[in-house]
Amino acid sequence: MTTLPSFYVPHGGGPCFFMDDPDGTWTGMAAFLRALPATLPVAPRAILVVSGHWETRGFSLTSSVAPPLVYDYYGFPPHTYRLTYPAPGDPALAQEVAALLSDAGYATSLDPARGLDHGVFVPLKVVYPEASIPVVELSLDGSLDASLHLAMGRALRPLRERGVLLFCAGMSFHNLRALGDPRALAPSQAFDAWLGETCAQPGAERAQRLEQWNEAPAARIAHPRHEHLLPLMVAAGASEAPGTRIYNERVLGTMISGFRFD
Repeated sequence: MTTLPSFYVPHGGGPCFFMDDPDGTWTGMAAFLRALPATLPVAPRAILVVSGHWETRGFSLTSSVAPPLVYDYYGFPPHTYRLTYPAPGDPALAQEVAALLSDAGYATSLDPARGLDHGVFVPLKVVYPEASIPVVELSLDGSLDASLHLAMGRALRPLRERGVLLFCAGMSFHNLRALGDPRALAPSQAFDAWLGETCAQPGAERAQRLEQWNEAPAARIAHPRHEHLLPLMVAAGASEAPGTRIYNERVLGTMISGFRFD
């Protein structure tokens, strides 16, 4: 079977793609997301999403046949709390992922009540608006340990050969207090340059650098708390090949990137 890539993509800000955007802040990012399906060698049978918005003790997976949505954003227009994304769940895939992680030694549970947060349904509503492909969300471990999430990505590699798209959604710069501050541009550029250089390395070298991400230039300015960077660790861990930067844009005064790992 054709091997699918793993992606680390920006999910935007809240429900940004479904609001008025007179300045075109999110136009480029939306166009990038919309074009992703055409870059795949085959259509996925299912999508496994790792979002920066779900942390648990150990790992957990949505296992409902019809996962609801979690509107985990605040202060947005009323219509954004009525957005829908009726993609089916995939309990069998959830069990398959749990088995891979359990076999690798990681505590993993299934959560039939948990819904898809906005780090999942907002970008997927752009990428696959028809909502016909089954979706399972996988949590981050609350330790936020980079090495653990790289190893988790390695455990998930077999899925790429089984028709499952590993879609890891975060933001490569995630310091909400710095957005729109002109002083943030230079630090964001420094971290973004390091990130691009790092992701272009082969698996072992890349993992070593990512494990020490907090020593990168302006790392803690880019990520005061790094839950939005950890999905990158999962995507990178799922491949030994050098990564490719597939998105790069200045958004709200800071550089944002996305990566593909074949």
